[in-house]
Amino acid sequence: MLNFIWLGLIVTSLVVAAFNGRLESISQAAFDGAKSGVTVSFGLLSILAFWMGLMRIAEKAGLLELFARLMAPFVSRLFPDIPKGHPALGLILSNMSANLLGLGNAATPFGLKAMEELQKLNPNKHQASAAMCTLLAINTASITLIPTTMIAIRYQFGSTNPMEIVGTTLLASFSATIFALLLDRWYRRRSMRKTR
Repeated sequence: MLNFIWLGLIVTSLVVAAFNGRLESISQAAFDGAKSGVTVSFGLLSILAFWMGLMRIAEKAGLLELFARLMAPFVSRLFPDIPKGHPALGLILSNMSANLLGLGNAATPFGLKAMEELQKLNPNKHQASAAMCTLLAINTASITLIPTTMIAIRYQFGSTNPMEIVGTTLLASFSATIFALLLDRWYRRRSMRKTR
């Protein structure tokens, strides 16, 4: 569906540009966008490599395991449908750890693998389970302690203080996560009442 939306936007802009005689503006914008995309990508690559390396060191040092043990009671209460010791719980904890450090790109593979494991537990294969919806809500809102990607972008574009967004990002992501969890609980209770 999203592909059709993008295609519609591109075709509409080309038609309007051709109608107004400004087709050269479109080609110039496309080249400028490609150039800035490559520049931003190289800047993000170095920052992401740095933080992924730190995550790997933390993993080897046992910090992620410690974090997982500390978060395990909280996560098991969030996901009561998942049996204790199931691989999905470890993947969810890894996903949450990466999101806390602002590494959305690193969190995505853990989230996808967690969804695969949750699908194995799902009795209705054509509908998302409650645990899958909870994971999606947490992953989308995700509390972020260090917004590494945004800091990298701000640094790359010459911000005098790229770290100044840490406090507001923490507040915004914390509020979003709490709201997402409250909505998730409300929908869970509502669906449980309907099934009775």
